[in-house]
Formats: sequence, structure tokens, C-alpha cells
Amino acid sequence: MKKDTNTNTNPIQVADKIFLVIETLAAQGAMGIMDLSNTLELNKTTVHRILNSLMYMGYVCQDSSNLKYFLTFKLCDLSSKILSQVDLIETVRPYLQELASQVHEVIHLVKLEGNHAVYIDKIESLSNSIRLVSQTGKSLPLYCSGVGKALLADMSDEKIKYFWENNPTPPVTKYTLSTYDDLFTDIQKIRERGYALDNEENEIDVRCIAVSFCDYGNTSKYAFSISAPVNRMDDARIESLVPIVFETKSKIMQRFGYHK
Repeated sequence: MKKDTNTNTNPIQVADKIFLVIETLAAQGAMGIMDLSNTLELNKTTVHRILNSLMYMGYVCQDSSNLKYFLTFKLCDLSSKILSQVDLIETVRPYLQELASQVHEVIHLVKLEGNHAVYIDKIESLSNSIRLVSQTGKSLPLYCSGVGKALLADMSDEKIKYFWENNPTPPVTKYTLSTYDDLFTDIQKIRERGYALDNEENEIDVRCIAVSFCDYGNTSKYAFSISAPVNRMDDARIESLVPIVFETKSKIMQRFGYHK
């Protein structure tokens, strides 16, 4: 292909414009040149050249009936190849290990599976001798665990109500939320503040702070938590952990391609 000698075609600027076109087509679907040009505030000629280049490489096609441009599935093929080489646990673990070294408590990573959360990784703290009974592979209820409630908070109100009405929700401890109204009130608090708490609802003498996060497919089915005995997890300690938890979540989300 002929190399463009235009002094304005700085490689970074060109890449920025190319990905703007790709991301806009991905978000809005098929578009004509004028719509793209107006949306991106780019010259029509520039947009046309970018589209021609993307068509040449197989990332874009043009509908002959309306002359609109749309993305092909070549990007899906690329993403599937990337994902096939990625182990989510191994990707997330360094951030959770860093978190454990900061807070000196046990860190759990869970995945949403059906109507339960399942422990898929656990980072023990080397700074204290107390060990929690949790273990990788064990499932726990959504309605009475910090990670479970964090995952529930990302669901629609209708889905939360359906979950409550169609699954057993027996009290696990004397602190377990026992009614739908109590659970939904807690869910609303989680949505407002951005994190969930387990106040001895799943295990006596253990408190947790938890947050959910999205995976590569932009679906919320993972969460992590900091767990500790209640004598090390009073309200003041939890408040001090909030910014650290948010920072860890932000790092994980950025690793998966999400940005503030």
C-alpha cells in the first residue's frame, strides 16, 4: 500500500482516529460516512480513507443497499484468540496479592455460578496466624455474603426479586437478612456507596467488605472481598479499607480494558 506522506498523519493521531471509528461502529451499529463524520467531528475525506483501509484489512464491510458501513466479525476472532491465552485468575491474582500485602487480611475471589458465588481463588495473609475456613471450590449463598450481595447489586431489581422468590434463603446466622425488604434495602445501600458488607451474616465473628467487577465480556460475574475477624474489622477499619478496595478494583478494570 502507498505510504501517506501527509505531515498531519502522525502515527498516534492516525491510530486514535482509526479506533474512534471502530469503537463508534461497535457502539452504534452501521453508519454512513456523513453520520460518522458528524459524530466524530472528523473530515469526511479522513473518515472515508479510514473506512477504506479498514475494509481492505477485513474489519469493515459496506452494505450495498444503503451504503452504510459496519464491523465484521474479525475483531471477535481477535478477541477470542486473546481470551484463549488469558487465565482470569492469573490475571487478577497479582492485584489481589498486592491488596493482601497492604491490608494483611485474607482476600477471596469468587465467580457467579447460577444462584451461588464460588470461591475460585484465595490469598492468605502471612501477617497473622488466624485462618478462615473458606476454600477454593466452595460455594456460598448470594443473599448472605459480601461478594454475593455485591453481585446481586449489579442485577436488575426484577432479577433480584426473582432470585429471592425462587431460591431457598434460610438464615445462616442470627445476623442473616431474613426478608426481601431487608435484603433490597441493603442492595440499595451497596449501589450508593459502591461496596458490600457481610456483617457476620454468613459466618459468626467474620466481617467482609466486597466489590464486584466486570470481565472481558462486560458482564458482572466476579467479585473479591477482604475478610477478617470482627475484632479487626470495626466500622473505622472498614472505612479505611474502602479507598484501597476501590483502587484495586480500578486496577483490575483497567487491566480488562475499562477506563474511568
